[in-house]
Amino acid sequence: MLSLSQAFIYSAVMALAIFFCRSFPFLFFRDKPETAPAERRRKEAFSSFVEKVVPRAAMTVLAAASLMNPVKESLSETFPPDILPTAIPLIIAGAFTAIIHILKRNSLVSIFGGTALYMALIRLL
Repeated sequence: MLSLSQAFIYSAVMALAIFFCRSFPFLFFRDKPETAPAERRRKEAFSSFVEKVVPRAAMTVLAAASLMNPVKESLSETFPPDILPTAIPLIIAGAFTAIIHILKRNSLVSIFGGTALYMALIRLL
């Protein structure tokens, strides 16, 4: 159990970290009046690159991380009987999520659809 002073220190550190994360983009992308047009275009190009690449990269890393451990665990155990109940629903739901996202281009629909299919498959198999 934390003492009152430890809880206060941890809360203050977390508040500073959250404040820094929230204010960092405003400090980093703030235009100064003397900013040259070339520098402004470079910042705009960087921010548009980040807007396009980072969400896709984050979703790819999250998908790979969520699929890696259960498949690795099922493969490390005895191969034929244990792989079917654990890895097959993951692969089917992941493929379904990708297909729905390609067809609908809506992240919310694809994530909820894949999650619902995965939950149904682990209950059925």
